[in-house]
Amino acid sequence: SWTPCTSEHVMEFSALAYFYAKEIYSSTGVPVGIVNCCWGGTPVEAWTSEESLKDFPKHINEKRLYEDPGYCQRIKKLEGENFHRWNTALYAGDPGMQEEMKWYSPEYDDSGWKEVDMFSKDWGNDGRRPLAGSHWLRKDVKLPSEWAGKEAVIRLGCIVDADSVYVNGHFVGTTGYQYPPRIYRIPAGVLKKGCNNITVRIISNGGQPHFVREKPYKIICQGEEVSLEGQWKYRLGAPMPSAPSMMFFCYKPVCLYNAMIHPLKNLGFRGVLWYQGESNVDRRHEYAELLTRMIGCWRETFDDSSLPFYIVELADFLHKDDVRGRQSWAEMRLQQAKAVEMNANTRLIPNSDLGEWNDIHPLDKKTLGKRAAEATLKDMK
Repeated sequence: SWTPCTSEHVMEFSALAYFYAKEIYSSTGVPVGIVNCCWGGTPVEAWTSEESLKDFPKHINEKRLYEDPGYCQRIKKLEGENFHRWNTALYAGDPGMQEEMKWYSPEYDDSGWKEVDMFSKDWGNDGRRPLAGSHWLRKDVKLPSEWAGKEAVIRLGCIVDADSVYVNGHFVGTTGYQYPPRIYRIPAGVLKKGCNNITVRIISNGGQPHFVREKPYKIICQGEEVSLEGQWKYRLGAPMPSAPSMMFFCYKPVCLYNAMIHPLKNLGFRGVLWYQGESNVDRRHEYAELLTRMIGCWRETFDDSSLPFYIVELADFLHKDDVRGRQSWAEMRLQQAKAVEMNANTRLIPNSDLGEWNDIHPLDKKTLGKRAAEATLKDMK
């Protein structure tokens, strides 16, 4: 359904598409209808029809594996049971949640806990291998006396994988996976004069749990801030086997074309803003051809052989020391540029300079939206 661009709806929408449409409207005065058709982490072949993938038999055969709805339902049912059992065992085996004095209580005695630097690998593993399960970190921090009783915000960067956060024993927020920035509101009345306790319960699915470096870790109140970086106290909660794997049918070839693109065939579109590619980096050698097939597929679906495509370049990502990883991403950007060369009425929108090495979802979508809009406006003249 169509919804107005208001504060009530905008936070559930694409940030890139929002800034793009806003810039178009500001320049033309003409209202813009944007269809947000996206699913995170998906490969290009998921957005392409079966007919358009006929020269890629591996993708067609992968699709055939999951054509039986009953089979897919059984997979998801078993997957749900596996996760339920894993989480039940995790909670039951976590002394931080089971002991009479909960580990997030400000009165809890953590004097015997190990002191660690929050960004080090001195916690979250057995000395050789990462430990799945729950990991607890506590920090006492002295805050300005005038903050007592005031509402504040705690920022904890990004955390791998999931977290629950307590301030002076009060639960203030949780996030279930690694990518979103942790920005939690501390209600009025929670902060106190003098020493305040911050407790973070981190859940690792199997990799090394950690706080992502070079992100904001602080409490903010009345325009002032206090850093939370440095030493914390650590204790392992419930060590677990790795979390069960998940089947993402939305990643399978043809799935999203059938479910999300073909149903739009009777709408009239003026263009496509395409921002995707991370999930094809490991198979980048075939990307230019796959994207070409997808572009042709959509043009046929929407009965417009010259439908413009604005292809957003992959943003910069990965640490400078990850030479091979960064090379792979650079080669993927070359594949995106190649696809533009192969297809008329396409443009590459520069984006590599807006990336963040430590965030696969860089925050600056405003500049990117402006660039995409400028390219569109140029084509409209």
